[in-house]
Amino acid sequence: MITHLKNGRIYCPVIGADGVIQDIYIRDGKIIAKPNASEKVSQTYDLTGKIVMAGAIDMHSHIGGGKVNIARMMLPEFQNTKLQETKLYSEPEAHICTPNCSHHATPNTADTGFRYIEMGYTAAFEPAILPINARQAHLEMADTPMIDKGGYAMLGNDDYFLRLLSRKADQKAINDYVAWTLHATQAIGIKVVNPGGISAFKFNQRRLNLDENHSYYQVTPRAILKSLSTAVQQLGIAKPLHVHCNNLGAAGNFQTTLDTMGASDGIPMHLTHIQFHSYGAEGDKKFSSAAAQISEALNRNKHITADVGQILFGQTVTASGDSMMQHLNAKHANPKKSVIMDIECDAGCGVVPFKYRDQNYVNALQWAIGLEIFLSVEDPWRIFLTTDHPNGAPFTSYPHLIRLLMDKSFRNEAFAKLNLDAQAMSNLTSLNREYSLYEIAILTRAGAAKLIGLNDRGHLGAGAAADITIYTDQPDRESMFAKPDYVFKDGELVVKNGVVIKVVWGKTHTAKPEFDIGVEQNLKQYFDKYHTIQLDNFKISNDEIASDGRGGVITHTQSN
Repeated sequence: MITHLKNGRIYCPVIGADGVIQDIYIRDGKIIAKPNASEKVSQTYDLTGKIVMAGAIDMHSHIGGGKVNIARMMLPEFQNTKLQETKLYSEPEAHICTPNCSHHATPNTADTGFRYIEMGYTAAFEPAILPINARQAHLEMADTPMIDKGGYAMLGNDDYFLRLLSRKADQKAINDYVAWTLHATQAIGIKVVNPGGISAFKFNQRRLNLDENHSYYQVTPRAILKSLSTAVQQLGIAKPLHVHCNNLGAAGNFQTTLDTMGASDGIPMHLTHIQFHSYGAEGDKKFSSAAAQISEALNRNKHITADVGQILFGQTVTASGDSMMQHLNAKHANPKKSVIMDIECDAGCGVVPFKYRDQNYVNALQWAIGLEIFLSVEDPWRIFLTTDHPNGAPFTSYPHLIRLLMDKSFRNEAFAKLNLDAQAMSNLTSLNREYSLYEIAILTRAGAAKLIGLNDRGHLGAGAAADITIYTDQPDRESMFAKPDYVFKDGELVVKNGVVIKVVWGKTHTAKPEFDIGVEQNLKQYFDKYHTIQLDNFKISNDEIASDGRGGVITHTQSN
């Protein structure tokens, strides 16, 4: 049976469609070039006057893994106790991981899936899966309906890896450990948070710069980055090493960020929530924008990609593995509470509620810095639309952010309401760029799919999964992107007029490069001596992810 979407205006950079009127045909959840003469079209949608894009992909959003649960439970004053989708989502047993409550910054698993699909997003990737806690992360993501999921496993602060590096183990030993971790955690990429810094914090170091030695292991963040980025490349993992730089949020940290770009010696590397790493120390307040320097470096260093981590004003909660910096930031909490914790000595977790205010000098300048980077990076394939949900703002604010990027007048009006001292320190109004629909399709669809290695997602070409979003073209881009007319997930119509009409379950995307199984001999000895869990219980099987007939696992082939 064939579904026919006719007369839509297509924006798909992968197939070179920039507002082209073109028909789309769907068979068995996939887009096909054209049906056979003998095949019958079962359903036709006339999309005259409509904008058609692939389903959007959020390549960095904290949607599972424990810390968002902490955020939910520590902020009961922001919770809604009634689930809005009760009529559609009638499986109370599905809520096995989260309390049945939700708020705008950290919605529960059900609300997360509904809110994403209602905006036309069909996939989201958890960027910080602690390997020892990967099972919890997958349980939460499995409990999230409507969208595909995946995650990046955190290494670089774990004792086993730091021991390898400190004793100068060869690159093959590190590669085998990285590949084994991907298999064991069912992740699709590797993440490093404040390289070495989370571990150093436990040895009473309160800062760790790129070329500073960890006091115990005697290794530098630069060495960590080089070994992990090399492992990712040599293993053929499509997604470059996902890097949360040292010195997040600190005035003057832009120099650390610039230095980090060179730490991989030309090997591809992705710098995440780069807005939080683009601060100078100029002016009377010793806090300034270094967006121009960061953008210039991104334009020059073609092996580096970045997502922005835009902040937007209002109440949210910051949830990060960077316990070193979250401990420092806890004094700014709003409301005044925080959780700073350690898990199995291999990573950390910090949850700090925060309210961004447009009349606060630092917050206003952070807002401007993110937009300056968006508008100054020349290649839309190497910059990505994120708010580091929920750290900069909830993912539900994406339509507002898209309008800021597409509408200079709207952006200037918002800028004029900011703290006056912050306005004086920003050149945002001199940036005239307005993103086109074609560029938005790159930022939120094609670019993210290419970065992660999702060859059959993020585009509308033949063979792609039929994840499709259809909008009514409106001058107000915020309204347009907030409420699609239709969303198809794997060929099924699941959203109509911005409302979910059918509940489906997405798939989990993983990467499983080859490795020497002999690595488990040393790992087993290590687990028996130091861990509270046995090695075999650490590893997650496909059946655990695709239990109860939900979703399934897609393993992506290695890159060339």
